[in-house]
Amino acid sequence: MDTFLFIGPFILVFVGLPIALGLIIYFIPRKLGYPKTSKYVTIVYSLFILIVILFSIFQDQLFTKNDARKLIVEQEILLSDKFELESNESMSAIGDYYHTFTLKISDQDKLKNISQIRNSTNFKKLGEPTVDFQSGSIDRYYGPKQIQNYETESGYVREYFETNGQSYSPTFRRITIEKKGNALIFEDIDE
Repeated sequence: MDTFLFIGPFILVFVGLPIALGLIIYFIPRKLGYPKTSKYVTIVYSLFILIVILFSIFQDQLFTKNDARKLIVEQEILLSDKFELESNESMSAIGDYYHTFTLKISDQDKLKNISQIRNSTNFKKLGEPTVDFQSGSIDRYYGPKQIQNYETESGYVREYFETNGQSYSPTFRRITIEKKGNALIFEDIDE
């Protein structure tokens, strides 16, 4: 029964409505005496739906290094040297979204950004307490934007948390620069 309560509305919204709209687009101009217009508009609409479906299926494969750069620049992490996009994954469900990617960065960019994190005014050394933005211990709907920088056993972390108002998931992003190797890991978690 629970499965039907989830699948039923999903099918109605993502299958039934596009098909119904396509039929409306086809039959209204046809009944008004424009059969060619009806045919061409329906073809354009069908191509649009196909492109949307293909884009949603292949979204991870279409993610570029430039997209990655934009996301990390929002947290003031700058990469001046060449880097490689090693992995990219995203998952979504109703009300939840998770996106992570890993970059292989140069030694200079690694040292520069670790230095930036360590020299920030709110930097917490290994073992010092940090705020857990996902635990619910802070107001998830109202409040100021918060950024924290800290060190863990495996790397240096910059976390960004911003509320988006009642009924909206807050924006939570984490960038980790690993101590061993030259990996930069980006996580965007909206729950």
